[in-house]
Amino acid sequence: MRRYRALACDYDGTIAPEGGRVDPGTLQALKKVQRSGRKLLLVTGRRISELVSIFPALAVFDCIVAENGAVLYNPKAGEQTMLAPPPPAGFVETLRARGVDPIWVGSAIVATVVPHDSIVHSVIRDLKLELRVFMNKGGVMVLPPGVNKVSGLNAALKRYGLQPEQVIGVGDAENDEAFLLACGYSVAVANALQAIKQRVDLVTKCPHGGGIVELVDRIVDIPAKPATISTHEHKYSE
Repeated sequence: MRRYRALACDYDGTIAPEGGRVDPGTLQALKKVQRSGRKLLLVTGRRISELVSIFPALAVFDCIVAENGAVLYNPKAGEQTMLAPPPPAGFVETLRARGVDPIWVGSAIVATVVPHDSIVHSVIRDLKLELRVFMNKGGVMVLPPGVNKVSGLNAALKRYGLQPEQVIGVGDAENDEAFLLACGYSVAVANALQAIKQRVDLVTKCPHGGGIVELVDRIVDIPAKPATISTHEHKYSE
């Protein structure tokens, strides 16, 4: 696994249970990744303000891709970079007027839950907006076209001179699929959706953070090296 120079993880359902907190064992595993010389990235649909409140150890990550690809955040420096424009004027107000509740509004993302996805689609259509809807295990996320976890990951990797082929990606839900398949090696935790499990290179035996611990134990015994990989034919497998 030495050819892989970064580990990119989803948050909810991956390093933590849905809506939960990262347990100490998972945090220690993440620290092992850093000590191995690899970059550690968090790729999540959450807003930075949510992450700060629920996971105080954010600085274990070198970079955070937040709001499903719309925001880059350096947790050590507290620096935030926008990768997408804010929500269009009137969009959130119209959703509320049509009874959508709850609504979460970030720097670029607008999110709600099923069954409000049908109203979201109708408002986008009625207002003639260029927006895209992403589903995430009952969550509904709205972003500008071209903004997703893949675009956010690419922006983060550019900072370190890395390519997606050098990354191990880990996730569990619909909005993780494209990001996982863009990585050189894709992993689903045991609790992932079956459709995701069928597309990845490895499914862990343990769910959530236990799956991260399991994966880290497989990769940190070999230090990272700068060599790159350009094809999937040489990927690690067991």
